[in-house]
Amino acid sequence: MNTSSSTNQALTPVPESDRVFGWHEHASLWFSLGVGLLVMQVGAYLVPSVGTRDAAIAIICGSIIGAGLLAWVARTGCRSGLSSAGLIHRTYGSHFARLPVILNIVQLLGWTTFEMVIMREGTTAIANQAFGLELSGTLGVIVITLFWGAILLALLAGSMIKLVRKLIARFALPLVILSLLWLSWQFLVLLNEQGLSAVWDRPGNGQMGLFSAMDLVIAMPISWLPLVADYARHGRSTKGALGGTWLGYAIANIWCYSLGVIIVSVAEPDAGLVNALLLAQGGLVALGLIMIDELDNAYGDLYSGSVSTHSLLPKWSIRRWGMTLAVISMVFATVLPIHTLEPFLLMLSSIFVPLYGVILGRHGIGTGAIADNNKRADWSAATIWILGIVCYHSVGHWVPGLGSALPTLAFTFLLAFGTRSAATRITS
Repeated sequence: MNTSSSTNQALTPVPESDRVFGWHEHASLWFSLGVGLLVMQVGAYLVPSVGTRDAAIAIICGSIIGAGLLAWVARTGCRSGLSSAGLIHRTYGSHFARLPVILNIVQLLGWTTFEMVIMREGTTAIANQAFGLELSGTLGVIVITLFWGAILLALLAGSMIKLVRKLIARFALPLVILSLLWLSWQFLVLLNEQGLSAVWDRPGNGQMGLFSAMDLVIAMPISWLPLVADYARHGRSTKGALGGTWLGYAIANIWCYSLGVIIVSVAEPDAGLVNALLLAQGGLVALGLIMIDELDNAYGDLYSGSVSTHSLLPKWSIRRWGMTLAVISMVFATVLPIHTLEPFLLMLSSIFVPLYGVILGRHGIGTGAIADNNKRADWSAATIWILGIVCYHSVGHWVPGLGSALPTLAFTFLLAFGTRSAATRITS
């Protein structure tokens, strides 16, 4: 699928004969993508805001719901054989679809840059802790960014399917699971020493309600909605795509969020997450393996970004666009104040929650093929999307304790489902 061709591979369904991902590949991929330092950091943020008990409830419920939505889109992508860009085109029309596709490319570049900064900061901490090297200067930033960028370029030069089936499923996944088991054991021992009941009953400071905390947990799987179909389209069955994606991501999300909660509950108040991990016995090796797993996240963003870019400019192959976007992300990671971009990246989430609410409302229910949308712009779908963006921000402003993601998804889904055309109802 990565070879140069005059065919727009992003908008052409993958033939059933070329689909090779089974349940195990879907589960392995999304477990791996669900593991990350960023997830642990958000989990650590929950405890002081809502307390341990409510944090646990938010993590379990939010992960199951969020991963379920991710799996629903995966099922839709597998059923149709379409990429995310393909689903957007068939929902919003060939010309209007360019706007959300471009926004998706922008957010994927942003998240890739963010991942590269996380890998760089983790590498700096490991080098300082293990070897006493100070790599925080300009030269160190450039060297480490180029190091991780070169690995990403090598991965993007190969086959995505082989990467998932051979590297992630067979080798990377078992090592990541072992590192998570080791870290969980180390910090659970410390948690037991401090007293489980005392930590469990620790109250929050009231900065966030239970539903807002759940919304924050759901935000992580929802951030992957614009990517999931790019991989699920290679699945052999909709059941495998649905079940593998749901189970794999839900377990990883619950595990990493919970580990963040445990770490912040037992670590020194001024210790950062990375330093706390390094101080654990064997933490250096475990953190190193998790850092390597962060490559999956950056690769996932870049591959999906290349598919979306190819959908707009098909003269370049998916592989060529992926390597180009990798170079752009390397430049951004060295020059942009990435931590100031986090609000911008989170704001983009408010765009993609209603975007996929409409897609699921139009095409998420049914077993048949998804028909071509011959319109330049499907204005009913576009209007519902825009109303959904307004809904997302309005709920967050006027009813902050309710959370924005689920109300917006429900609102856009119901409107889109109720306004489906007769042709859409027949084919879906």
